[in-house]
Amino acid sequence: MLETGIKNEISITVTKEKTAAALGSGMLEVFATPAMIALMEQTACESVAPLLDEGCGTVGTMLEVKHTAATPVGMKVTCKSELIEIDRKRLHFNIEVSDECGVIGTAVHDRFIINNTAFMEKTYAKLNK
Repeated sequence: MLETGIKNEISITVTKEKTAAALGSGMLEVFATPAMIALMEQTACESVAPLLDEGCGTVGTMLEVKHTAATPVGMKVTCKSELIEIDRKRLHFNIEVSDECGVIGTAVHDRFIINNTAFMEKTYAKLNK
């Protein structure tokens, strides 16, 4: 059952493939903001996935991010999410990412619960317009 207070934590090691230089968001070999955002969404998504009805999933609809410190290749980063509000199908999360030296990013993030089949049908219908 979905309820506020659901938490999740995922840790990864920064690789060259996750740097700003590799992802095109900058020229330096430091943990890229797009990689951090993907980790934030993954952490929130996976926190609620096992609790959803069969055939349902979530999609990200809003993300307000602050990336406040650089992290070098080889350092571990840990993302923590907490579901803080449920408004019908909208799930609202607080998210924090830290490296081994402290907090490097924060976010508030909304995800909506969707029926996967109906969502994909609606999405692919765009091709016929």
